[in-house]
Amino acid sequence: MSHTGLAALLVAALLMTGCQGEEQTSMPAPYALTAEAMGRYCGMDVLEHSGPKGQVILDKSPEPIWFSSARDTIAFTMLPEEPKNIAAIYVSDMGKAPSWEKPGPENFIDARTAFYVIGSALRGGMGVQEAVPFSSKDDAAAFAAKNSGQVVGFGEMPESYILGSDAVPMDHGADRDPANHDMKGPDHG
Repeated sequence: MSHTGLAALLVAALLMTGCQGEEQTSMPAPYALTAEAMGRYCGMDVLEHSGPKGQVILDKSPEPIWFSSARDTIAFTMLPEEPKNIAAIYVSDMGKAPSWEKPGPENFIDARTAFYVIGSALRGGMGVQEAVPFSSKDDAAAFAAKNSGQVVGFGEMPESYILGSDAVPMDHGADRDPANHDMKGPDHG
């Protein structure tokens, strides 16, 4: 075989390897939230709970694992006993949510690129502290300004916040009613 033929064969092999790598790294699309979605940790209908929702899609899995809160979704990725063959992690974009009570069936965003408000006055799915996700850092900052809390990225998420106690600090409005908070409008709070 000539050097030209060998070089062409190597280039073709590299191109095929590159294409295969792209197929393996593409994320599956998020699923729409339906009444059949049951929470991984609570075993209840996800739609029965207010606040952001989440879903994890495992490699070679025909359906997502649903979560009643974004915080539970992130916890799944941190717990050593949970599967690690994760193909995608999605959370509700609360900047596009119709309301806190109904975060939307299809406005899911990549959890790894979202901005989260932690320590806010609002409680999540099962009445616990929430990591409130947004696709826009400005929307997250506006929500934090209105409801308290701080903005962090997925990689900056404190494990102690996600896996720690659910006690509500007194300065974070434990007596506030999240049902009075509309997510519409420019302040997203």
